[in-house]
Amino acid sequence: MKRGKRYQQVAELVDRNKLYSLDEAAEIIKKTATAKFDETIDLAVRLGLDPRQADQNIRGAVSLPYGTGRTTRVVVFAEGDLARQAEEAGADYVGGQDLVERIQGGWLEFDATVAAPSMMRLVGRLGRLLGPMRLMPSPKTGTVTEDVASAVREIKAGRIEYKLERAPIVHVPVGKASFSQQQIRENVETVLDAIVRARPASVKGRYMRSVAISTTMGPGIKLDPLQFTAGTA
Repeated sequence: MKRGKRYQQVAELVDRNKLYSLDEAAEIIKKTATAKFDETIDLAVRLGLDPRQADQNIRGAVSLPYGTGRTTRVVVFAEGDLARQAEEAGADYVGGQDLVERIQGGWLEFDATVAAPSMMRLVGRLGRLLGPMRLMPSPKTGTVTEDVASAVREIKAGRIEYKLERAPIVHVPVGKASFSQQQIRENVETVLDAIVRARPASVKGRYMRSVAISTTMGPGIKLDPLQFTAGTA
């Protein structure tokens, strides 16, 4: 694919054959963000897992020390007192049957979902729609819970979900190009630490195959995976 002049210029800042330290990458990535908007920084981690194996299809959530740098619109499926708690915690949309029907009708103006356990009999109808979009509430990520208020506050503060894709890759946002190098570094370290701790006990051999960060419009910067797995099997 032919790249534009701007991309070609910033790509010259990155040695495609080098594995960078996180400190080096955090410095370079800010230089590659030359778009007229505050570009998102994405992290991509290729793992030595087989997503077809249930015990290897890792999924979880982690709170970024400095958040994602964007406003997250949160939907909560709850009724009664839990609905009130969700609203007080800052949920953008709260509802039950009416909210399910609205989403079934094509409304998808939200970024995260939380559900009270009692609501999952209704929310389950949205599985085929929300599942592929990685928006389905799940006990594994703490988004099916009686404590909907805490879940909303954590998501608003920068809590993100990660899930192994078919590739097998975990792909998540870790901040904005306007973040300081320290903020970028600590956010990335937090996510990678969670992924390392999520390693299934049954997995042998090299777990973290490759790691890279990039901005929305910039080139990928490869990191040395060994700096994040030192001391692990």
